[in-house]
Order: sequence, then C-alpha cells, then structure tokens
Amino acid sequence: MSDEVKKDCILIVDDEKGLRIGTQRLLEDEGYEVETADCGEEGIRLGKSKEFDIAVIDLRMPDIDGLEVLKEIKNTFPNTICFIATAYASYETAIQSTRLGAFSYIPKPFTPEELIYQVELGIKQRKLILEALKLKQEREEQLLELASEKSRLNTIIKAISDGVLVINKNIELVYFNYAALRFLNIQDVKIGQSVVEKLPPEISEIIDKIIAKEKILLKTYTTQIEILPNNELIIEAACTPVPNPDGSLAGVVIILSNITQFKKIEQIKSQFVSMVAHELKTPLAAVQGFINIILNDSLGVDREKQKEYLSRSTVRLKSLTDLVNDLLDISRMELKTKQREIEDVDITEALKSTLQFLEFEIKKKEILIDTHIEENLPTIKADVSEITRLFTNLISNAIKYNKESGSIYIIAHQENNYVCIKIRDTGIGMKPEEKDRLFSEFYRAKNEKTRGISGTGLGLSIVKKIVESYYGKIEVESVFGYGTTFTIHLPINQN
Repeated sequence: MSDEVKKDCILIVDDEKGLRIGTQRLLEDEGYEVETADCGEEGIRLGKSKEFDIAVIDLRMPDIDGLEVLKEIKNTFPNTICFIATAYASYETAIQSTRLGAFSYIPKPFTPEELIYQVELGIKQRKLILEALKLKQEREEQLLELASEKSRLNTIIKAISDGVLVINKNIELVYFNYAALRFLNIQDVKIGQSVVEKLPPEISEIIDKIIAKEKILLKTYTTQIEILPNNELIIEAACTPVPNPDGSLAGVVIILSNITQFKKIEQIKSQFVSMVAHELKTPLAAVQGFINIILNDSLGVDREKQKEYLSRSTVRLKSLTDLVNDLLDISRMELKTKQREIEDVDITEALKSTLQFLEFEIKKKEILIDTHIEENLPTIKADVSEITRLFTNLISNAIKYNKESGSIYIIAHQENNYVCIKIRDTGIGMKPEEKDRLFSEFYRAKNEKTRGISGTGLGLSIVKKIVESYYGKIEVESVFGYGTTFTIHLPINQN
C-alpha cells in the first residue's frame, strides 16, 4: 500500500461565520486540509500551534486586527504564506502588511475562482521557499561543490517574488531572475552580457554613480520608474554596491519591486482629498458671501433680504453637515470602527418605516407608491440602522429624481438564499456613462433634468458599502427619460 499524500494545510481566520464556513467547504472540496478561527485571538493560538502552509486572515476583527495576527504567525513560522483578506484596502495597510510579511491581498467579496487562484499561487510560493531552505540545509550538511552552490543560489533567487539583478563592476550580468526581466520588460539576456543599454536610464545613472565612486559606501539608492504607460506598471529599483572581501567594488545588486497598486491607491487617496476639499469649499464660500453682504452697512440690506440670506446660509450649512456626516460614515465603514448592533431585521418593517419617514416628501411631489412584498419574508442578520439608511437613501433618490405625480414600485421576495428588493421609479433615469460612475464618491449626474436637485454625491457610495459589508450585491438598470431600477440581494440568516 502506497503512503498517503500529505494535504496542504490552510488556516482561515475570519469573524464572519458564513464566509468562514463557506471558504472551508470550498477549499476542502479542492483537497486541502482546513482549520478555522472565528477571532484574532483564536487565530494566533492556532497559527502558533503548528506550521500551516497558507493562512488567510481577515484584516478587521472585533478583538485583534489581522495585522497583529499576521505578525504573531510570521514571528513563529516565517515560512507560512499569509494573505490579508479585506474589502477596504488602504495604502497604509498595504505597506504595513507587506512589511510584516504578507504575500498578497485577497479583496472581498471574492469568487471561489479568485480564492482558489490566490491559494494556488501561495502554495507554489511556499514550495519554492521550502525547496530553497532544503537546498540551503543540504549545503550546510554536505558541503556541496561550487557548481551545486550556484544552482541553489539560482533557485533561491527565482523563488523571490521581487526582481533581482546582479551586475559586476564591468557592468556585465552575473545573476538574474525572471521577475526582473518581466518588471523591466527585457528579453533575450545572458549571463556575462553587458545589459546597461537595456536598463531604464534612471537605473543606469545610479549604477554609473556607484561604480565611479573611489570609496564604497554601503548605501542603497532607490528610484521609481514607470515601465508601462498610463501607470500600468511602476517599479521601485533599489541599487546597492556589493564589496569584495578586500573592500573593493565587486558589483551592484538591484532589487526591483512592483509598486503599481500602491501608487494607484496613493493616487486615489490624493483625488479623494481633492474632491473633499472642493465639496467643502463651495458651501463655505456661499455662506461667507451671504454674511459679508449682511455685515456690509454700506449696502443697506433690508431686514427681509437679510432673513433670506440667512435662510439660504442655513440650507448651505445643512448640506455641509450632511457631507461631513456622510464622510464620517464612509470612513467608519472602511475602517470597520462603526459600532453595529447585529439582530434579526424584518425587511418588511424596515421598508414600511422608511416610507412613513419619507411620507411628507412623497405627498409633496404626489408620488404613487406601489408595494409588492412577499408574506413571511425571512429575516436577515444586520444592524437595523444600516438597513434603514440603505432604504432611506434609495427611496429618497427615487423621490428626488422622479417626475411630478410619478410612481415608485417596491418589490421584495425571497430568491434562493437571498432577500431580493427592487426599487423602481418613473423618473429622470440615467445615460450609460452616468450609470457607469454611479457608485463613485461625490459623483452626481449632471444634465438638464438634474439642475436644482441637492445632494452630497455620497449616498449611493454608502449604499454600496453597506450592501457589500453584508456580502450582498446591488445592481442598477436605467433608461434616460424613463426611470431607474435598483436591485439589492441581501443574504438570509441561515445556520
């Protein structure tokens, strides 16, 4: 009887029960051995109890965050391949998790195919690392000859996910891995070949500077280079002199890191700050203008006009308050610092209470509300205030962007393991290019039919974040001039 093949062992650390169990079943069906932890403390205990091949760690958990779990596991078993799973990655957490030894991010929500693909990449990396360690151990134990040592060095270099180039003082290629060729978009190179003309000018200049120095300075020179246009590939090159035993220069080692995603996150962050500043500036400037007019005695503004300006200022300040509150909500959702009270939420009651809350706006515009809600609709596990906020934003938009004496149709029913809610209006609708940007922060459709409709441009972004935080999905269909339909799927609470 042949020996049983050892299964690759995976640890899942996630406080979301449904995701944790579903991921475990998926990976076990793929032939992996899987253990799970429902909190950070349990994840640290399991992760330090034995060496797992792969650990998938949720970034935000109620007791200990994923970065601390990552740190503890890597301190005990540095060769465990760790993934950070999160719905809201940031530039800072990406840098921090990479420094702590994370192999990659797995964005939430992920499909089974995406998860399996990432796990397979991690297993390949794990095997390369173990092979490199095995070769190193053999060298120490058996003192293999120089040719074997070079072979092992090549294996170790190729196992590194960053690009590696080693150039001697004659600017001839000594070592390389294929990641370096891919990052530099170079083909057909050979050991011993002069490669300086194939390198980006920024790297060539640093190499020339290092070689030209009379005395070796053990200092690393870094530069960032756009390899492919439109920020499709950006690398960071770190060039360090390599000394001989006598202190003379042997050559230069160049480490190439792919920082494309970090740069994109940095760009998005910069754009977001710029948009926030713009959105804050407009109402503040308007209020300041009104107050300056009132305070200017030479203008002789009468009392009625002053009241009008103060009233308009109040409207502007309310829009400013709404904007700040929406920004705070988005920030809390991304950082998962918003306190939730999870309970059984009755969708029927949530819809009814939202319609009662918006009754004045509905009557003011003479909107007809037509509801078709399935009886005995299952409850969902959620924070009732968040679900109410979701429905309030969607129905409020259906009122604001509807025509006078228009209609709103609300349909709710069970669809497999989800509660499906459709909210359809007979209003302005959207053009295709407007629909594509609908859930972006601060985006508001601007056309001849939307003039005079106020809003922060953050409501639908908040709606999307709420839906995705419960592993649901939201879709939109719209025809310009005929109306819009939002469809939300929220998972039913099941054991």
